[in-house]
Amino acid sequence: MTREEDIKNAVEVLRKGGVILYPTDTVWGIGCDATNEEAVKRVYEIKQRDDSKALICLVDSDARLQRYVRNVPDVAWQLIDSLKDGDAKPTTLILDGAINLAPNLIAEDGSIGMRITQEAFSKELCYRFQKALVSTSANISGEPAAQNYCDIDPRIVEAVDYVCWSRRQEHKPHKPSSIIRLKENGEVTIIRK
Repeated sequence: MTREEDIKNAVEVLRKGGVILYPTDTVWGIGCDATNEEAVKRVYEIKQRDDSKALICLVDSDARLQRYVRNVPDVAWQLIDSLKDGDAKPTTLILDGAINLAPNLIAEDGSIGMRITQEAFSKELCYRFQKALVSTSANISGEPAAQNYCDIDPRIVEAVDYVCWSRRQEHKPHKPSSIIRLKENGEVTIIRK
């Protein structure tokens, strides 16, 4: 299967409210339409995770990020610009004022974790889907994140509606993203390096 066909199949499943398993700019992820409350609920069920623990979203561009955050602070744009270097570690920004997303995706304080992916497959997937994509590590809550496809628990593979073919053969170390909390007042907190 070509990468093009893989992305087309994944997008079809996402548009129907399905859940996919896909390679990201970090570890393998469980994904769904970030605006679909039922799909988000299924992701929590598959992970066996309490829905009070917010999930993050991937987007393909600055413009798409702005659709889901009321006011992106200046410090966030500076950080985003510095991360566009291909060698920069993927970084998730936790931003206040989440909008246009499934309510069960947004943290109790109204914030959302967003990452602009630079990795070719996930960037193209987000671009084709034209919406934010849930991206949570492909593991049962409390277990280690799946760095490669071969590390994914078979229960997760069976529970999703589509498993992407791209990058399944890969065997190399992948790490979760850095996480930085940026408040509207410009306050910066590093949560995970």
